[in-house]
Amino acid sequence: MSILYIVLGVLAIVIIWLIATYNGLITTKNRVDEALSDIDVQLKRRYDLIPNLVETVKGYMTHEQSTLIKLTEARASAMSVHDNKNATLAQREQAENALSSTLKSLFAVTENYPDLKASQNFLQLQDEISDTENKIQASRRFYNGNVRDFNTKIQIFPTNLIAGMLKFVKYDFFQAAEQERNNVQVKF
Repeated sequence: MSILYIVLGVLAIVIIWLIATYNGLITTKNRVDEALSDIDVQLKRRYDLIPNLVETVKGYMTHEQSTLIKLTEARASAMSVHDNKNATLAQREQAENALSSTLKSLFAVTENYPDLKASQNFLQLQDEISDTENKIQASRRFYNGNVRDFNTKIQIFPTNLIAGMLKFVKYDFFQAAEQERNNVQVKF
């Protein structure tokens, strides 16, 4: 009879461990999904701010219409990729990096327009977009931290056995765009 209790005890411990491992994997996976959703919230905020920025800038920048057109096209492209559920993380990153690059070029061009730089609407929108860009970066770091934790959890023994059986797969990290990895050239 005592052997039966030992076997039942070991079986109970194994079942409890399996349940705890599974619940831990689901919890960590849900954190990664939540972090990705946080990025989407910030991207939506940026998409909403850009038309206001374009309208504010349009009146001042009569000679820079191509910059505004590029910004509008980059926004439309990023939104299209963002709304495509089949888009990969790499495709989303590429579209978002193109939009960020276009925003940077717009702000660089505005340096030539003192009246625009003094406009309260423009300054407020510029601050909001800058704040949103910072929040996007923070959200991406938060996402990458959660991805690291999840990927580690599904790769270490003995959790990897359960994760493999239940078909948990690694998430990809957000990466810096190739042009952002290059050294900044400072010239005087």
